[in-house]
Amino acid sequence: MHINPYLFFEGRCDEAIDFYRQALDAEVLMRLRYGDGPDGSCPGGTKPPADKVMHACIQLGSTQLMMSDGMCSGQPQFKGVALSLTATSDADARRRFDALAEGGQVQMPLGPSFFASSFGMLEDRFGVSWMVVVPSAPAS
Repeated sequence: MHINPYLFFEGRCDEAIDFYRQALDAEVLMRLRYGDGPDGSCPGGTKPPADKVMHACIQLGSTQLMMSDGMCSGQPQFKGVALSLTATSDADARRRFDALAEGGQVQMPLGPSFFASSFGMLEDRFGVSWMVVVPSAPAS
């Protein structure tokens, strides 16, 4: 089994894709707009703007993140969920943490912890919660 996160940006998906391309070196695998559909409508008959993203997929390291503009309400809500990014080094963690924090809100500054050489928490400019970690070497 494989599970992919799927985030609804409610009208800011293109902006999020551009942000994650810069902050996390994301690669866009696909982007389908509402106007690309046969009649431009969603299940239930709603018709979001044709230029908004119906479905997109970006590659972040070994993870694929699915995303959409959803119903374009302008009110994305990412409650009760956080994405955890395991960085390759403390320097990598710092670079990614700082990039994700730009325009967002740091909840716990990146620093050493009893379980990690680096750990920090933030909410990015879209309201997505992130935990950035470099785990400590396991005790032998």
